[in-house]
Amino acid sequence: MLLQNVFLLSGRSGIYSNALSQARCKPTLYKIQSITTSTSTRQADTRTRKEERYRLKDNIPHDYRIIYRAPMEYYLSGLKHYNSQRASLKHFAPPIDYQNVSIPERPKLRFMDKVPLLPSNMKAPKLQKKLKLMRGPELVHNSLLHKQYGIVATGGGRLRWGHFEMMRLGIGRKMDTSRMFAIWRVEAPWQPITKKGQGQRMGGGKGAIDHYVTPIKSGRIIVEMAGKCEFAEVKPILELVCHKLPFKAMVVSHDMLEEMKHTEERLKRENLNPFTLKYVIQNNFGGCHKWLSPVDHKWFGKYI
Repeated sequence: MLLQNVFLLSGRSGIYSNALSQARCKPTLYKIQSITTSTSTRQADTRTRKEERYRLKDNIPHDYRIIYRAPMEYYLSGLKHYNSQRASLKHFAPPIDYQNVSIPERPKLRFMDKVPLLPSNMKAPKLQKKLKLMRGPELVHNSLLHKQYGIVATGGGRLRWGHFEMMRLGIGRKMDTSRMFAIWRVEAPWQPITKKGQGQRMGGGKGAIDHYVTPIKSGRIIVEMAGKCEFAEVKPILELVCHKLPFKAMVVSHDMLEEMKHTEERLKRENLNPFTLKYVIQNNFGGCHKWLSPVDHKWFGKYI
């Protein structure tokens, strides 16, 4: 039987008989079994409705007859000339413009001193713990300078010299220095931490300086990566060192930081519950002022 005015249907795929004529090839003969129709009126109506639905769905002309068969690959397997590619209209995002990106002379993270440099005539001072340097939000270094990618702290803590070395070596081994660079957003360890020897009795004054740390607040940018790269390339590199930090942190991009800020403002604006933790603490619900700490009175349970 010659394939003329016949539409082979298998799911959504199909081919018209004029595709053969456009290919300028001889008509191919296919043996098509006849469709056995039932005498029942209900089955005939069901088949008619089914054909009309397929005609409307796939825009099949009415002068073409529909034949239900196996998948279309079985029919197209014999048409060796039917290898023309067909592409539909697609929408892709425009590529990122890196014209304003310049790679510095030293793209890797610089070495951090283990002990701060002091004048020769000055003795290293001893300080108090000053936990306030780790509590509360970061109000200065909370945005990306290069508007690309970095690691942001989501909790307070202290960075020791070993953490600086871990980040410097881990990022330096994985990054592509020909099109990426990284910079520190935190200063070298500067706060002294004292410690007494094991087994000493109480008293005797403050202990000797054991090591130095850098206090970090929530929202502080730790490391920043930029260059001619995308977030999918930078994220695995930063995640290698992110989970090793002594406080909670996450890998973010500039768009993610902006979205987080907008989401926080939107939730605060659209909140319908007037009994927030700030309202409860300020109005001393249940006599909570007896057991709350001064930090809760200042940050209302948001920063620990």
